[in-house]
Amino acid sequence: MTNITTDILIIGAGPAGLVAASTASENYPNKQITVIKEFEKAQVPCGIPYVFGKILGDVEKNAMSCGGDVANISKIVDTVTSIDIEAKTVTATQHTISFDKLIFATGSIPFVHKNFIDSIPLDNVFVMEKSYDEVKRLQEYLKDKKKIIVIGTGFIGVELACELSTVGKDVAIIGGGHVLAGSFDEDMAINAEEIMKDMGVKLALGQHASRVIKENNIAKSVELCDGTILEADVIILATGYQPNTQLAKNAGLKLARYGGIWVDEYMRTKNKDILAIGDCSGRRDFITRDPSKVMLASTSAAEARVAGSNLYSIKNLKGFNGTIAIFSTMVGDRAFASAGVTEARAKQENIEYSAGFFEGMNRHPGTIPDASKQSVKLITMKNSGQIIGGQVIGDKEAGEIINIIGLAIEAQLTVHNIISLQVATQPLLTAAPTTYPIVKAAQNTLKK
Repeated sequence: MTNITTDILIIGAGPAGLVAASTASENYPNKQITVIKEFEKAQVPCGIPYVFGKILGDVEKNAMSCGGDVANISKIVDTVTSIDIEAKTVTATQHTISFDKLIFATGSIPFVHKNFIDSIPLDNVFVMEKSYDEVKRLQEYLKDKKKIIVIGTGFIGVELACELSTVGKDVAIIGGGHVLAGSFDEDMAINAEEIMKDMGVKLALGQHASRVIKENNIAKSVELCDGTILEADVIILATGYQPNTQLAKNAGLKLARYGGIWVDEYMRTKNKDILAIGDCSGRRDFITRDPSKVMLASTSAAEARVAGSNLYSIKNLKGFNGTIAIFSTMVGDRAFASAGVTEARAKQENIEYSAGFFEGMNRHPGTIPDASKQSVKLITMKNSGQIIGGQVIGDKEAGEIINIIGLAIEAQLTVHNIISLQVATQPLLTAAPTTYPIVKAAQNTLKK
């Protein structure tokens, strides 16, 4: 057993842990920072679906860099087994580490519905693990398999199903009423569904999987709630993730509603020397202030910057004000992006809202060879006009348009601000200044 003493100890080397380490290093260059991670190799979480298709096609191409050499940052590969908060000591398999400040960045683990718990040990049933070795194991297993069922219609499930279809797999996806339903309203989601159908993905929507039918130690098919049987060579559960907080719970830390570690706006637990960031932390929704289950690398990185810069003193009064649930993905060759609340969520939360929609071309004139349709939807507070949500469908620039909408939400801008938005437009790069999509959607919102 090796004994180590460090100023700042970070458990976990995912996006949150690495950003926290670099931010702490920049703000406290005289402090020694130690990052402990369970595995030598890691995966870029958002890139995992693309390992299985034509975009990456190889687990090694999705390997995540753990950062360059920084004088005051050291890395240890070991498994933490227990934490003594009072003694400020972490025990791992091969190390005992004493710390001054501790940051939990333990991430998340796959969530598996109770209907499928008994199916996990089957040889051909997989969950969407994030570890390098597990992703590689699934990739190897899929090589000679044809019929694939993906259970789960969130971003990971949709991306995975689309990628598998590009390499000749016979793919079916099972889930709720519409794909990406947590982030897109029906009028936007159906566009993604049409693209998936054109790609050859079979959609079993409006039905949930009730059970996996097995023979010996192999899953043969999935039965839907209406009794329909879908045969499969491989079943992949893309049913979401849950905070990885068993270590924190065992250490006596308070957990929030959905199992994340309770933190304040500076990412501190009740013990100000103990912080939590990333998927393992308890989150609040930016709009409703309710607990949130949203897990995003971008949110994790934002939390990590707050934690890393305020470890020894509060440098900025504004802390982390909650997640705006900002997403983007590609379905086929079309980009789908969203931020904030949908119309469906606004109704659920009893928010008085207005919605505006505009569809135009992303180049001007629209006869430019690479021009394509671009759709923007804005959700605003009915009385004040404050922007609380947005959805975009278009070419790859949609990913940056949603970032503009995300900034508008965080800055609490209104449609009146957007109508007077000054934008740089250029025929080969953007929509026309006369019909800029965010501005036109804002105008159409005001009409209501």
